[in-house]
Amino acid sequence: MTDETAHERLTAWVHGSVQGVGFRWWTRSRALELGLVGSARNLADGRVEVVAEGPKAHCERLLTALRSGTSPGRVDRVVERWSAAKGGIEGFVER
Repeated sequence: MTDETAHERLTAWVHGSVQGVGFRWWTRSRALELGLVGSARNLADGRVEVVAEGPKAHCERLLTALRSGTSPGRVDRVVERWSAAKGGIEGFVER
């Protein structure tokens, strides 16, 4: 499989001022444009957790977007973890 067809799971924890500013909605829009499935949810400590599955190259594009500085709010840091796609996810939701 190539990077375009090999499915992966990206879990990213976004640090900064990213709650209450439309960040999850923005992330969902970028993910759907890339054909990814998953979720974006607020964590109690102020971070947003993004879980996305799809072709690795598309997940990498989402990660680049998260770090781009073009999102709502202020992103200070993004911590990423890669793993095998688990499947069973439909759409991309804000939690």
